[in-house]
Amino acid sequence: MPDSARSHLTALLPAGNEERHLADCIASVRFADEVLVALDAASKDGTRAIAARLADRVIEREYGNSASQKNWAIPQAAHEWVLIVDCDERATPELRAEIERVLVDDAAGRPVADGYRIRRRNHFIGQEIKGCGWQRDTVLRLFRRDRGRYETKNVHADVNFPAELAPAGAPSPRVESLRGELLHFTFDSFDQYLGKYLRYADWAGEDRALRTPRVGYRHLALRPIARFLRQYVLFGGWRDGKAGFVICVLAAFSVFLKYARVWEKRVREQASRERGNAPRRHGGTEGSTEKNE
Repeated sequence: MPDSARSHLTALLPAGNEERHLADCIASVRFADEVLVALDAASKDGTRAIAARLADRVIEREYGNSASQKNWAIPQAAHEWVLIVDCDERATPELRAEIERVLVDDAAGRPVADGYRIRRRNHFIGQEIKGCGWQRDTVLRLFRRDRGRYETKNVHADVNFPAELAPAGAPSPRVESLRGELLHFTFDSFDQYLGKYLRYADWAGEDRALRTPRVGYRHLALRPIARFLRQYVLFGGWRDGKAGFVICVLAAFSVFLKYARVWEKRVREQASRERGNAPRRHGGTEGSTEKNE
């Protein structure tokens, strides 16, 4: 049972078509005072039934993107602290102990941060990846419910602390890092992965389109190559063997696909402008008169 001598915590789990992972994820965060599942209303597998059986509360709406779903759910958490855990993640016992120390300190009036970053140990088709830049992966997942919100981005949004949520006279928010880790099982097979990969590439293209007016060969050719070399050579992807090579190739292709989507958007916009500026043809009687003449 949660310790009553500590601040209270909601574990928030966004979930959609996650029947393979949800039960184990919930088990790993059962130390929280509330387990709240934010369900994608379009889920077609057994996620809804598992959530109803194992979670304390289930809220539901159609999924837009990760940031918007979490921002919708955060204010509905019952407690003042929120721990966000994706269904393909597991909180380790070391992370649990460290979070509980933060909550005890907060209840006792000792200084604590407003948010905490947590390192993820990432796994790829059953193998823990120790290079490719994945060893540097940290996420801000533990924070005060009424202070933190996700950026308005389609992909890779991080938690920030909007000034409008700060109490009057509150100091600047403080963020620290925890030593405990989340285990992250990125995907089990390519059949499961590719749909998500393409969806995230499309979303990344939408984000990039807001900042890139023109796409050139440097975007389509040089940036994917640079991504591969950075992750494979500089960040040690070669140390992870074939898995590391596959990850770095996929990362490079995601960069290419992102800019290719922006290029497609610009081509369509140009074609639309040209159609709008084209002289209009006259029809009806005038056309008949011209033909007769």
